[in-house]
Amino acid sequence: MAKSTLCALYFSLALGGALYQTSLSAAPAPASDSSAVAESALPTTPSAVVPRQEQVSINQATAEQFSAAMNGVGLKKGQSIVSYREQYGPFSAI
Repeated sequence: MAKSTLCALYFSLALGGALYQTSLSAAPAPASDSSAVAESALPTTPSAVVPRQEQVSINQATAEQFSAAMNGVGLKKGQSIVSYREQYGPFSAI
């Protein structure tokens, strides 16, 4: 009885795998024109374009430059970075 149950399990796994592979390969391939349509459907307003952030030197930047260039760093955190740098000297590692 255990041998027939084991054979049934293997058979169902093999059949399930074959059906899974068939459903993946049966999916229609996207048309070459669809990428051009998808790109033209994107909004091109200035608010949709993410601005490229500039790099700042951690040993030379002011608090205002830190807050403008780094995501999640406000003026207060920028001031604390500058005061730490003034107290302990320039950073040797990021």
